[in-house]
Amino acid sequence: MLIRIRRLLEMIRFSHTIFALPFAFLSAALAWRDEPFRWQDALGILFCMVFARSTAMAFNRLVDRKYDAANPRTASRHLPAGTLSVATVVVFLILCASGFFASTLLFLFREPSNPWPLSLAVPVLLFVMGYSLAKRFTSLAHVWLGAALMLAPVAAWIAVKGLTEMAVPLLLGTAVLFWVAGFDILYACQDVEYDRQAGLHSVPARFGLRAGLRIAAGCHAVMFALLAALTLASPHLGTIYLAGLAVVGGLLIYEHRLVKPDDLAGVNRAFFHVNAVISVGLLALVLVQLAVK
Repeated sequence: MLIRIRRLLEMIRFSHTIFALPFAFLSAALAWRDEPFRWQDALGILFCMVFARSTAMAFNRLVDRKYDAANPRTASRHLPAGTLSVATVVVFLILCASGFFASTLLFLFREPSNPWPLSLAVPVLLFVMGYSLAKRFTSLAHVWLGAALMLAPVAAWIAVKGLTEMAVPLLLGTAVLFWVAGFDILYACQDVEYDRQAGLHSVPARFGLRAGLRIAAGCHAVMFALLAALTLASPHLGTIYLAGLAVVGGLLIYEHRLVKPDDLAGVNRAFFHVNAVISVGLLALVLVQLAVK
């Protein structure tokens, strides 16, 4: 059983929950400046994020298992390799989806007048899962993934404050959308030839590696501008936050220097390591700024 659990966590790359989770808590931290902190909110955000992502990743591995088996880069994943069965992953998916819906009840019990977390649970989960099918019919699958992770700060804000003063979470969420779309385009550069052969869609497969890298850089430039503009929507962010953004900008430039059209060896370092530092670093930056204020 322990081996099976470990394989399930490896399959969904559980450690990569760190990409979106800090943005959910960043949004909640800004909301808590005007609302009392409640432990139910913090636990609800944590559990909802973990269960929603785990559900989406399990669904992705299920529906993509035939593509993964045919792609040399992904043929060693658990389902194609046979180290996990389809039935096991289906049960895992159902349990995670149930955990997600149960977690939304924490917000309802804490504040019955805010029914939005429970009311929006089904469409949110369906949208997040839908990303796995997007590359079958559109090169904008990267944008779909970005929009799915955009829901993290937006949903966290709604859970704490309801549908009020939405400028902050929408601005932050849109920054997350462009950030994720940009680094997902970088990641897709590894599979250009396979995607073209399999009839799958991506920006690099459609426009080529060089154009794909330029589009990814453009996405990250927009992300940086939106993060800077966040100071206009939130009075709680000031000079410390802006100074820290300079470091974020440097990390984004470094990320793009790691990936070249004729050398994709740095994709994993750019995708996993640099972006993890950016997400956690932004949360730490905002927490320091709020503490000083």
